[in-house]
Amino acid sequence: MGALEEAIDRIREGAVERERDRVLPFEQLGWLRDAGFGALRVPADAGGGGADIVALTAALVDLAAADPNVPQALRGHLAFVEDRLWAPEGPDRDRWLARFAAGELVGNAVTEIGNVTLGAVSTRLDTSHGGYAITGTKYYTTGSIFADWIDANAMRPDGVEVAALVRRDQPGVTITDDWDGFGQRLTGSGTTVFEAAHVDAADVFDFATRFPYQTALYQLVLVAVLAGIAQEAERDAVHELRTRARVFSHGAAATSRHDPQLLEAIGRLSATTAATRAITLDAARVVQRAAEARGADAATVAEHKRAAELAVSRAQLSVTELALRQTTALFDVLGASATSAARDLDRHWRNARTVASHNPVAFKARIVGDAVVNDAEPPYEWYVGVPPKGAAS
Repeated sequence: MGALEEAIDRIREGAVERERDRVLPFEQLGWLRDAGFGALRVPADAGGGGADIVALTAALVDLAAADPNVPQALRGHLAFVEDRLWAPEGPDRDRWLARFAAGELVGNAVTEIGNVTLGAVSTRLDTSHGGYAITGTKYYTTGSIFADWIDANAMRPDGVEVAALVRRDQPGVTITDDWDGFGQRLTGSGTTVFEAAHVDAADVFDFATRFPYQTALYQLVLVAVLAGIAQEAERDAVHELRTRARVFSHGAAATSRHDPQLLEAIGRLSATTAATRAITLDAARVVQRAAEARGADAATVAEHKRAAELAVSRAQLSVTELALRQTTALFDVLGASATSAARDLDRHWRNARTVASHNPVAFKARIVGDAVVNDAEPPYEWYVGVPPKGAAS
C-alpha cells in the first residue's frame, strides 16, 4: 500500500466522530501533505507525482469516501495548481511548483455576499511598499483555514480584476470557521477578512489569464466528492447488513445478510457506486484533454474548454441524482436502527445535498440542452449577487 492509500485509510478512521464533534481536519490534511497529495499533478521532474487529471480524480473519489470534507477543502488548491501548470514556462511557474512540491497548500477566497452587485468585486488591492495591500471580506472561503496561501480575487488600482495570492499566516488576515450549513461542515468554508494584508507583486496575476477550463475543474472536484459519498454509503450499508443479528418476522430469510430483498437493495447500491465513479472519470478524461491543449492554437483551446464544461455539467446532473438516491436508499436496507444518531448515516445525505447545492444543478440541464440544440456557448464564470439597477426582471 502506498503512502496516499495509507493516508486515506487513516483519514477514514475517526471521520464520523470528527463530523459529530465539529473537529476540523487539520491533522488529516497534514497526512495528505506528507503523502504528496497536494503535488500530485506537479510533474515528477519538479518534485511532484506527475499524475494526470483522471488519476487525480480517482484519488479524489476515494478520499471523499473516507471523508468528503477533505477533498472539498482542497478544491481551491487543486485549481491553483492547475493554473500554474497552464502558465508559461518561467520563474513564476517554477517558484509555485516548488512550493507545491514542498507541501504548501492554497485556499480559496472569491465569494462576496450582501448587497454586492452581480459580478462586482469590492475587495481591493492598494499599492504598498514592496507590493500591494489587500482589503476586503470574503465568504465561503473553502480550505483557507488549513492553507499556507489564499487565492483571492480583487480589483487592482488600475481597475483590472486579479488573483492575489495572500500569505495566510500574517497580520491583517483573519479566518473564522462560521460556515453553518447542515452538511460538509468541516471544509473550512468560513469567512476571511483582509485588512491591508501584504501581497507580493510577483504573486498577483490577471484574472483573465486563468487556465481556461477552471470552472470545469472546480466542478469536477465536487462531482468526485459526490461519487465518493455514494461509494461510502454502499460501504456502510454492506457493513451494517453483514453484522446485523436481528431479522424481521416478515422478512424472506433466517438472517438479514441472506435476505434476497435486502441483497437486491445492496446490489442496486453497488451498481450506483460503479455508475457514479465511471461517469466522474469519463468527465475527467475530457478535462484532461483540455489540459493537454496547453500551447495549442486559440480555436483548439476553446474547443476543449467547451467540451470540458459540458462534460462536467452532464456528470453533475447524473451523479447528483444518483448520489442523492443512493444516500436515501441505504436506509431501505437497514431499517429504523439505521437512523441512530450514533451511526450518523444521515451524514451521507446531508453532505451530498450540500455539495449538490454548489453551482446549482437546477441550471445545468438547461445549459446543456441549449448547447446541444442551439449550439449555445455555456457560461464559464458564475456570479452571485444583486442584479444591477435597471436590469430586466
